This record gives sequence, structure tokens and C-alpha cells, in this order.
Amino acid sequence: MTSADLSGLERFAFGDSPQMADELLALVLAGVKTGTCWPVAEGLKGSADGARYVVLDSAGHPRALIESVHLEQKRFDEVDADFARSEGEGDLSLETWRRIHEECFTRQDTYAPDMMLWCERFRLVEVIDVKTAGAR
Repeated sequence: MTSADLSGLERFAFGDSPQMADELLALVLAGVKTGTCWPVAEGLKGSADGARYVVLDSAGHPRALIESVHLEQKRFDEVDADFARSEGEGDLSLETWRRIHEECFTRQDTYAPDMMLWCERFRLVEVIDVKTAGAR
């Protein structure tokens, strides 16, 4: 894709810290992370099936182009093992997913066992070369 193709797309970094942004980006680039979630209270953030986004590293450089393939609402305590595995974190188990996300949402002061989440599946469309990322 050209820089013009990327210019109108929403850009974001995964996680809630620079270290987490880079760790989760690495999972996306490796094809391990194909899912993400966030509290419904934060809104849709432009998400919709077929929507494309630019994923940034901790320095704010574009590193990946992803496309949403499925979006649904689920309660935190109803997230299943398949979705937990798609998030790509830790040992890929539901128990680890719950622990990691409870900690994250607690830091953000949004955690509740019955909180509603947007659960999104996505696919990696393109890896953006870090050498040319500045031009995009």
C-alpha cells in the first residue's frame, strides 16, 4: 500500500503501556494475535467488519495494517477459550486471558466480572517495513 492508502485510516497501539504495545504488536506480526477487546463503554472506536486500521509501535511508527473480520459484544465472564486464544497472550488459556484482562481493566478502573466488551477478530493484511514506516 502507498502512504496515501494509509493516511485516512485510524491508528492505534495495543495495550496500555509502551512495553505492552510492542509485545502485542510482535504477536500480531507473528500471526499469533488475531483478536482484541475493549470495554463497550469506550464506544466502537470506528470498528466494523471490514474496517482497516494501522497498528503503531511504542514509538508511534506504523508497523501493521489489520482488517476487522468479526465484531461482537460479550460479557467479560462469557468470553470463551477460543476468543481468549485469539488474543495470543501468555499460554493462550482462558484463565490467563481473564487474569491479564482483569489486571488491565482494573488499572483503567473499568473492571467488573459482568462488564460488556467489544470482542473483535482481525486479520493481518500487511506488515509495514519499519525502514519505510516514517514515510507513511
